[in-house]
Amino acid sequence: MPVHEIGKHKRFPCGAVVPDCPFEAVATTEEELMRKVAAHAAAAHGITEVTPALAALVKAAIKTE
Repeated sequence: MPVHEIGKHKRFPCGAVVPDCPFEAVATTEEELMRKVAAHAAAAHGITEVTPALAALVKAAIKTE
């Protein structure tokens, strides 16, 4: 992890992709965040396959804080 990224978190608000979904995932790495998002997508939205298009939407909505 680059030095400027240490101590920062990645945040994904599901509502950015699925309107009105209040779920928000937070993690220290994008890989960990994507695992959380994939688990939520399967459990809450019935999405069992993360397509490249869906992954691109998710990655575009990730904020680093």
